[in-house]
Amino acid sequence: MTDTMPTVSLIDVASYLPENRVPTEYFTQFARSERMAKNVMFRSPKYRHHVARDETAVDMIERATAPLIARHGADMIKGVDVLLTHVQLPDNPVLGSGPEVARRLGMHPDKVIDVHNGGCASFMHMMELAKMILATTDAKTALIAAAQNAAGPSMTQPEVRKLAFAPVPGDGCGVGLLVKNEDAPILGTYCRTYPEYAGDMTFEGVGLPKGTVPRKYWEPGIGEPTIGFTESKIAKVFTRGNELVPSAGYAVLKDIGAKSGDVDMLVTNQPNRLFLRNWHEALEVPADKHPDTFDECGNLFGAGIPVTLDAENRAGRIPNGALILMSAFAHAGDFAGAAAVRWGASAA
Repeated sequence: MTDTMPTVSLIDVASYLPENRVPTEYFTQFARSERMAKNVMFRSPKYRHHVARDETAVDMIERATAPLIARHGADMIKGVDVLLTHVQLPDNPVLGSGPEVARRLGMHPDKVIDVHNGGCASFMHMMELAKMILATTDAKTALIAAAQNAAGPSMTQPEVRKLAFAPVPGDGCGVGLLVKNEDAPILGTYCRTYPEYAGDMTFEGVGLPKGTVPRKYWEPGIGEPTIGFTESKIAKVFTRGNELVPSAGYAVLKDIGAKSGDVDMLVTNQPNRLFLRNWHEALEVPADKHPDTFDECGNLFGAGIPVTLDAENRAGRIPNGALILMSAFAHAGDFAGAAAVRWGASAA
């Protein structure tokens, strides 16, 4: 969406990765199906990071925000008007993380919103929501945070860690600071829900004896809850992903009057290497303009885009004025989002 409302900028990003850096060898000792592990959807990264057992999503967001405080001052972060958070695995299924994040950071924002949908595209989803709020109210600043914390708790369970997809996810957190000014304008955003795919990702039990009735996740009993994938679903998700990310990216480029050749950097979510290759080829962006953190971080879900942006910025590879295109799809394809930003947070 582009409009004549006040300009909102993404003036900075920062990130946090847990200290526990886990090699693929941890999982191979438990692997149950070598055939499934060879599926292109589940080829493992070299490393991923796992949250500590008592490390909460709020801890991650607080640690990811620390560099923003160092660069912009504690008073600016305390004075943020709008706080949006997305947490992959809520620490408390009843409560969102937003209020506790605000308390930790000394903030008193006018609006605190915990955005649960959006998944791997949640960073762009929150950018769009924050932009709308800032452009249509007196609010001047927003903090958006995407925390992926499901890998350590879920993928290391005794039965789940045997599965082919267990080595792929990693944990991490990325945050963005938005301000109502023209320093690093958000040129356009695109978010779309695909309800027809909403039931294709399941949350189910692993390790249940034959004939056992699956329990609700809050009920006592055997079985380890995790995201459910079957080979038939994999084929469908792969086809959708190949289409949704490029189409969302092209929608934003069309909206802002730009072409693929104008893109200085493409940043996507990072489910696997084949998606990464297919997406930059479909969007006609050279591979060297499509950075990834997959081999170090695995699939970071919603945190993947801000973590990669932060890594590239800290390495001095994003000059001010660069056109950054972000695009991602979520879950089994029920959501896709993209955004274009004129970079203005160069660390070089």
